[in-house]
Amino acid sequence: MNAAHTRDVSAGDDADLLEQVRSWIAQDPDPETRDELQQLALAGESGSQAALDDLHARFDTRLAFGTAGLRGEISGGPNRMNRVLVAQAAAGFARYLLEHAEGTTPSVVIGYDGRKNSDVFARDTAELMAGAGVRAILLPRLMPTPVLAFAVRHLDVSAGVMVTASHNPPNDNGYKVYLGGEDHGSQIVSPVDAEIAAHILEVAASSISDLPRAETYEVAPESLEQEYVDATAAVASSTAPRDAVSFVYTAMHGVGWRTARQVFSKAGFAEPTIVAEQIDPDPAFPTVAFPNPEEPGAMDLAFAAARAAGTDLVIANDPDADRLAVAIPDASSEAGYRRLSGNEVGALLGWRAARLAEAAAGPDEAAFGALACSIVSSPALKAVADAYRLDFEDTLTGFKWVSRAPGLVYGFEEALGYLVNPETIRDKDGISAATAFLDLAASLAAEGRTIGDHLTEFAEEFGFFASDQISIRVTDLSDIDRIMASLRATPPQALGAVEVTQIDDLSDGFGSIPPSDVLRILLADGSRVMVRPSGTEPKLKIYIDASSDVGTVEERRATAEARVAALGDVMRELTAG
Repeated sequence: MNAAHTRDVSAGDDADLLEQVRSWIAQDPDPETRDELQQLALAGESGSQAALDDLHARFDTRLAFGTAGLRGEISGGPNRMNRVLVAQAAAGFARYLLEHAEGTTPSVVIGYDGRKNSDVFARDTAELMAGAGVRAILLPRLMPTPVLAFAVRHLDVSAGVMVTASHNPPNDNGYKVYLGGEDHGSQIVSPVDAEIAAHILEVAASSISDLPRAETYEVAPESLEQEYVDATAAVASSTAPRDAVSFVYTAMHGVGWRTARQVFSKAGFAEPTIVAEQIDPDPAFPTVAFPNPEEPGAMDLAFAAARAAGTDLVIANDPDADRLAVAIPDASSEAGYRRLSGNEVGALLGWRAARLAEAAAGPDEAAFGALACSIVSSPALKAVADAYRLDFEDTLTGFKWVSRAPGLVYGFEEALGYLVNPETIRDKDGISAATAFLDLAASLAAEGRTIGDHLTEFAEEFGFFASDQISIRVTDLSDIDRIMASLRATPPQALGAVEVTQIDDLSDGFGSIPPSDVLRILLADGSRVMVRPSGTEPKLKIYIDASSDVGTVEERRATAEARVAALGDVMRELTAG
């Protein structure tokens, strides 16, 4: 996501503002946003301060194009998502692709989810790309983000665009950008984002009405989805009966079900019990306050369906199906089920990947490849990599970084993102991750074991790993800068009773990690605290991890969780005020 904004140097007093608004209205092809701005402009001309303030919020800045593309509220003006802004982005990206084409015709595949205007933004992009001289291929209908990411590699195109805002609120939308070729279908990273952004600003200096549009462009065949289904179903590799595990599935009002159902069937899993109220795409997301499986209450309907059916698991995708949430039975929970954290799922899938790498190497050869996760994800994955003598890479947050780890065989980040088949796709994929997890559950069931048992086995093998995350919301963004500056100026010598042994300031980069506004605090007992500003909200985020490999599993759990709780108290106090 990109919540960062750039100052629009053309913004001035109210008269200049209203002139900008009129110019924007003149080029806006969307009657909804055009009428919205016209009403605000009329109110502003009549002296309404509220209208002028609203217009300043929309026009004094513009949504910045960054490594995550664009994301924002659908509304009129350059600081919102709309057809004008998308047209500018599409034309600017086309200029970038043409600039780097090296004598060939560049190509782009474009996908879209079920959110408001996703199909409109995708068709605009296809028309403008084709009009600029880029070979444009539109997916045949709304599809999950992983299908688009798959298509970039499978079709061997120069780039990909996915119109989605993932699990954002209903009136948001976004624009994700991928590159083929040497980037292997990963999302863009710096400095490519700045180069594309510069071209977008060049386009924005003129009216989008002057941009050439092509009435025709290619539409990808329906068989593309089947090719994704075949490749993803192949992730299930166990020889155990795969239909022995029962599960509930929810698409969270998104686009995952049609594709996921085909994958599950092809892989031989049992037909899931579906959450009917959430199974079809609905841009209003009517049954949830926030369409994110991590949010409290988002999985309540899935838990109810699981209780009624008595299923072994709950499987949830977010609305564009690039994330996975899993829940297991838990008698101590009021809901009857407990959602596993992203770190728990990530660790189990990492252990599975390590075992597969070991098996692929053979009895006389060392396992080959790398496990990777973001720097704020659990150290549990490194413990697995070390035990299996695999390489380990920690990266900045975001799959644009995780997917680029050298020799990658598996990657994850704690925010429910997993990459289990990097030879096929280079982005997080909630459908292939669900396939891998169900395959793991089936292999355990064949031996009379459950995912809960496997979590205990993980703690016995590698230690118990506990994690927590603290989000400190601020009303003044300068408060975040002040806290980070204070931690750098007077670094703590201890956190509570535990000595700080090392503080890594990533602002200038660290090893292979590019520069980032992150502090990594390492403690004498092996615990770790990460502090960074949120990239999407006015929050300071603190990630706490601790582990123990001493005593029984319950003793290990108690030690690790006590360490995390104590560090949480200390960090809240340290960053208060």
